[in-house]
Amino acid sequence: MIRITRHYVDVPQGDGSRRRVHYRQAGSGPPLLMIHQSPRNGGEYAPLIERWAEHFTCIAPDTPGFGQSDPLPGAPEIDDFADALVATMDALGLPPCPAYGFHSGGIILVTALKRHPARFTGLAIGGYAIWTRQEMALFGERYLPPFEPSSYGEHLVWLWNRMLEQSWFFPWFDVRDAARLPGAHADVARIDMAVREMLDSGAAYRAGYGAVLRAPRDIPPADAVTPPVLISAYDGDPLQAHIDRLGAMPQGWRAEKCATPADHQALSLAFLKDLPQAHTLVPDQSHDAGFVRIETPEFSGLIHWQGDPGAGVLIVHAPGGELERGRADALAIDLPGHGLSDGWPGEAPTDWPAWQRVIDAVAAQFGLTDIRLPDVPQGDAELLFPDLSPDRYGTHLIRAWQIVRARHFFSPQYAVGAANAIAFDPGAIRPECLAGEHRALLRARAARAYYQAINNR
Repeated sequence: MIRITRHYVDVPQGDGSRRRVHYRQAGSGPPLLMIHQSPRNGGEYAPLIERWAEHFTCIAPDTPGFGQSDPLPGAPEIDDFADALVATMDALGLPPCPAYGFHSGGIILVTALKRHPARFTGLAIGGYAIWTRQEMALFGERYLPPFEPSSYGEHLVWLWNRMLEQSWFFPWFDVRDAARLPGAHADVARIDMAVREMLDSGAAYRAGYGAVLRAPRDIPPADAVTPPVLISAYDGDPLQAHIDRLGAMPQGWRAEKCATPADHQALSLAFLKDLPQAHTLVPDQSHDAGFVRIETPEFSGLIHWQGDPGAGVLIVHAPGGELERGRADALAIDLPGHGLSDGWPGEAPTDWPAWQRVIDAVAAQFGLTDIRLPDVPQGDAELLFPDLSPDRYGTHLIRAWQIVRARHFFSPQYAVGAANAIAFDPGAIRPECLAGEHRALLRARAARAYYQAINNR
């Protein structure tokens, strides 16, 4: 069974600071770097990683500003993202190796290969964009509008519909029959995943996405000596037509059109397997944050942690919350079904011993003896933590926003009236603060069960 693990690595910066990068890993063969498209994260490759891990140690970082990786400072361009990728490879301790990228991930990789050819043995790319001036002007005007949280959650209505309709039209805002895509869908799970990824990136999505949209054709000249590259695109991919725009490429580069995504992946895998391979290695990782595998009778999965393992203190968050980041005086965790930790298999337990066994297992893993449980709100569990399963129209996003906002004014939040009014900090209801609480509540799939369990101790 292939298990994907998750880690952080700290990339040194020129000013002495460190930029944190989150990555997924699986397999035990030679390393293969996998760079996702924007505005996604490395998690989009999970099904592919599970298959390709039979041949490689697959390493899929979140690019800067996406997923759980820190953004780049200022207004970065494509060269900055390419250099940041190579810096991440250095921090991981990766030797020259093959890499795979889809769409904008491929643009970053091609630029990185052109700037740092000795760091790669070859690339397999899924669709490479060659925009016309008219297309770049169109994208620059409308494709990347500002995305900032608003006080009453209006931004969530736009976000849901933008992610829904990006499979209907290309570009997503060009609502004409001529711009329709053949693979239109209303798959709630897929839309919700894309929405959550955008919520993670926030305003930073414009920097990463904008850099690849503004990127010029960066394919080396035909007489350049570079590692080999395969560019392929399948029917229905908007970038398949761009195969005809590639022009002359260096020796060892080739481009192919294919019928299906499975065909594209098969072509890419065969090409990658034929490239020179590096030795197997264990990538470096951060020492004050990561994911630990926990096994109890009820739970088997990864628990997200951050903080100081040597502090002797384990901090457990409240139901519907997640770990407090940046603590230097303790180690904090996301419980199962919360934050970035894995969920319970099946229904989350409402008996406390099952939760306690996970907490104790984490404490034992790090040698922690002081376990601090949270204070919990009082009220009706179903009203405190209603069902926030995604629905076709994205109303779960608005419900979650209303909950986290009302929590600051009333206790419990559903009992609105003078008798339940509470003092509040005006700074805490700023949209950017509510956005963090909103993400935590959406991630807290097991909030109600945890609430019931901790009250039944």
